[in-house]
Amino acid sequence: MPQLTGLHLYPVKSTYRLSPRSAAVEPWGLAGDRRWMLVDDRGRAVTQRDEPLLARYRATPAPDGGLVMTGPDGAAIEIAVPSVADGDPHAEVEIFGTVFGAAEAAKEARLWFAERLGDVRLVHLDRPRTSRPIKEKYRLPGETVSMADGFPLLLTTTASLAELNRRIAADHPDDPVKGAPLPMERFRPNLVVDGAEPWAEESWRRVAIGGLTFRAAKLCARCVVTTTDQESGVRRGPEPLRALGRHHRIGQKLIFGINLVPERPAGVTGDHLGTLRVGDELTVLVTGPYVDPEAGS
Repeated sequence: MPQLTGLHLYPVKSTYRLSPRSAAVEPWGLAGDRRWMLVDDRGRAVTQRDEPLLARYRATPAPDGGLVMTGPDGAAIEIAVPSVADGDPHAEVEIFGTVFGAAEAAKEARLWFAERLGDVRLVHLDRPRTSRPIKEKYRLPGETVSMADGFPLLLTTTASLAELNRRIAADHPDDPVKGAPLPMERFRPNLVVDGAEPWAEESWRRVAIGGLTFRAAKLCARCVVTTTDQESGVRRGPEPLRALGRHHRIGQKLIFGINLVPERPAGVTGDHLGTLRVGDELTVLVTGPYVDPEAGS
């Protein structure tokens, strides 16, 4: 039986992970996952695609919803959670062409990041219920997402990583450095599952984990972030993109993992849908071929 063996969330988009043993699930993702992000002077998301060193910034959530942010230099700053309703500045921000509203953190946070990353601002998604709908062709009515790239959750499997690492090693038989296995952290998942067959997750259309159910909305196409060492913030060459391009290209996309959307349990009306725990069993409820609604568009 497939089993949940890893839970990860990223309080600030593109920064270092937290790996709790349990996590609450909200309609837009794990509680506390990617509710904050950095934006440039035009409001566009700043991610590891632009600045791989973000991997070395660590965010520790505070009980009131704020953060303690620690930089690679060891310096830290406490950041209060902002709210437009309480008078904090409103910001129009953008992720992959989608524009939505967020609340801008205090000036002190901007100055702290400016010393390290240049002209960037820290913003908070203060209205997750309504601010950012999932992309139209992939969503059901009312579905929203945090500041993740596109969907509430990303699931990967250890079996698919093992198969990908086998391919990488076979592609570099005479170079143990280039052929070295990659850790799962390169793919920045929320949920890691053990006990499945390689690539089986791509046929999962609906799954149950820990008493909750999830709809598989999309296969996850991978980008340059997967080439970044998540401990050092340094790009490490073409893998795994080279191997995915050679061995696991689906259409024009390099695929690893699936994007999930939580389903609301019957009788649950609030933001807390339930809790996932490491060790929860995964049950595949529906399987079938994946049909990309954007294919051919």
